Amino acid sequence: MKSKFARILLAIAVTLTFSAFAQTGSAATPGTASALPSAPSSAAATTTPVPNTGTKVGAINIEGAIFNCNEGRRDMDTLQKKFEPKQSELKGQSDELESLKKQLSTQGDKLNDDAKASLQKQIESKQKVFDRSVQDAQEDFGNQQQEVAGRILQKMAPVIVKYAQENGFGMVIDTSKPWPQSPILMAGEGVDITKPVIDIYNTQSGVPAPSGSGAGATKPVTPKAPASTTPKPTTPKPSEPKQ
Repeated sequence: MKSKFARILLAIAVTLTFSAFAQTGSAATPGTASALPSAPSSAAATTTPVPNTGTKVGAINIEGAIFNCNEGRRDMDTLQKKFEPKQSELKGQSDELESLKKQLSTQGDKLNDDAKASLQKQIESKQKVFDRSVQDAQEDFGNQQQEVAGRILQKMAPVIVKYAQENGFGMVIDTSKPWPQSPILMAGEGVDITKPVIDIYNTQSGVPAPSGSGAGATKPVTPKAPASTTPKPTTPKPSEPKQ
């Protein structure tokens, strides 16, 4: 699960990256030394247009392009494998919690007050540790996923800008999130440039398609962070009245 914070950072990175390329293209003048632009302010990022004379409107799924290009799929597969031990650890904690809760549910009416209180306290303590472990794992995964996305975006941004300029697009909108999460109600396939951008980037990067995956796969895939396997709370069954 991608964290909301990671999505916000990715959106900011997209804005700043494209603004930087826009400034590079428009600020260069004869007789002045060329230099890499520094990160622009948020105000500049929203007002600096990409130099283009195109009139068409295009659409691109930025997240889909990043995580479905060969480099993105390779790096996310590596990241997923890196977190497999943590997944196994969380599953072990979840199974242990489930076992204790089942014990409380099925044997709670047979335990004396001290034993029952001790078991409940043990469950509460392990639940807190488990919940914190899940949160930490998801945040760690989200941060590392953001690093992957930011690194690829820095190299993919000029590809998007160049493609838009060469194909007459005066505006390109991001369709990573569906309406109503974003203001984009719809974008037809005829204006979507995600696939050609991925194809160009794959050729430019030289990274081969991950083994076992179709070379023509273009359906956006969003990687998932370690999932929470929090056991559902169980309520001890009330003891039946004695006849």
